Amino acid sequence: MKNFLTLLLLISCTGLNGQVLTPQPSPRAKVSQSVGLTKVEIDYSRPAARGRKIIGNLVRFNEIWRTGANKNTIVSFSDPVQINGNTLPAGQYALYTLPGENKWKIYFYKSANNWGLPKPWDESKVALSLITNPYFFDYKIENFTISISDIQSDAAHLNLIWENTLISIPFEVPTKVKTMESINETMAGNPKPNDYYNAALYFLQEKIDLNQAKDWMETAIARRDTPAFWMYYRHALILSELNDNKAALKFAKKSLALAEEAQNKDYVILNKELIEQYSK
Repeated sequence: MKNFLTLLLLISCTGLNGQVLTPQPSPRAKVSQSVGLTKVEIDYSRPAARGRKIIGNLVRFNEIWRTGANKNTIVSFSDPVQINGNTLPAGQYALYTLPGENKWKIYFYKSANNWGLPKPWDESKVALSLITNPYFFDYKIENFTISISDIQSDAAHLNLIWENTLISIPFEVPTKVKTMESINETMAGNPKPNDYYNAALYFLQEKIDLNQAKDWMETAIARRDTPAFWMYYRHALILSELNDNKAALKFAKKSLALAEEAQNKDYVILNKELIEQYSK
């Protein structure tokens, strides 16, 4: 009986300590995106319009906005980035904006643990600011959205989107510096076939010293235990950039045969296109 009463007491206490679970009106969201070799992370809340007028009303002109809801929006960069010709050091920042009818001011604020706006606002904590133009479109976006778009090896855009308004912030990342440091360090050691391949591929993509890219690709192919159709395909591209279409055609045909053997339809199509191009 004593054990039974104890069990009832535990059950009743558990019920008293329960919590009501409800959906958040402005749910938290996270974005993680690699741009080149730099990691960009965004942690923010996504309020909804719910039939309300947003820009110029709920988000007021000429007042600093938390750029989201609840806790401030946080943007993190794993490397220093270039924004509007200025360097923003690697780190974590609160993102604030000053909306206007024709211009928006963007602030990257050093103190990233604020609920809403920092009190008081400390201009010395603004790591970087810029003024940009808003873009307008017809389709209505219900939830406030932050995205990374136009991703290249060394640049991208950070976008703020709500209702019919887009704010797009271009930024650049130090991909070339980091990649060249990695290539130089690896090539000075004991590089493997894939190291030669990746270095050659990067030089091909960036149009850097294509003769060096050719040498590295030849080494990658020679040192690989089994032939790889993707290596022959990229080798053909390098040779074509060096205006040696005769040799490029030879390697495209090798890549095609290996791709057909491996039943890789994508490379079959790619190589057939190259062969048609180089046969003219």
